Amino acid sequence: MAQFFAIHPDNPQLRLINQTVEIIRQGGVIVYPTDSSYAIACHIGDKQALDRIKRIRRLDDKHNFTLACKDLVQVSNFTKIGNDAFRLIKTLTPGPFTFILDATKEVPRRLQHPRKKTIGIRVPDNKTALLLLEELGEPLITATMSLPGKTDAMTDPYEIRDRLEKEVDLIIDAGIIESQDTTIIACDNNQLEIVRQGIGQAPMLD
Repeated sequence: MAQFFAIHPDNPQLRLINQTVEIIRQGGVIVYPTDSSYAIACHIGDKQALDRIKRIRRLDDKHNFTLACKDLVQVSNFTKIGNDAFRLIKTLTPGPFTFILDATKEVPRRLQHPRKKTIGIRVPDNKTALLLLEELGEPLITATMSLPGKTDAMTDPYEIRDRLEKEVDLIIDAGIIESQDTTIIACDNNQLEIVRQGIGQAPMLD
């Protein structure tokens, strides 16, 4: 049965954050809040936990997972960032954006795009998520918490518990979070291009 932590969205309790970190490090799968939706996540090096996420969401090997990072320094450890991309990401993060970047060898190959060797990166503008990433000291493998066949993420942590309490290890309750798409920006071959317009605004790329 999943644990259920009610974490204050504006003043996250460090005790509960540290308990969450231990659950992740022990191979747990968690549901946590971001600035655009609830997301499901696990440790970057845990293949078994990743396979559980794939089963829960019925994802195949072609699904592009994202790494949630705490800041630009952490992003630069896992991706190759040109000067223009660096300035753009610095300007737009934290925020509701996903950046597609060339992956470094620090990113497990199973997470990279099989042909392009890229990875999606997020720095979410959410206090609980950022404190969790700070205390963990590593990125999280993350995906939107949507059920199979649905495009929108689940919004109510109590509904998530009703549906998934036997399939995940922890659900963080941060209240209702309406599901919104992040803006996806491709940053490869020295080109910066919006490939999906979501709630994040990047007027410098218009």
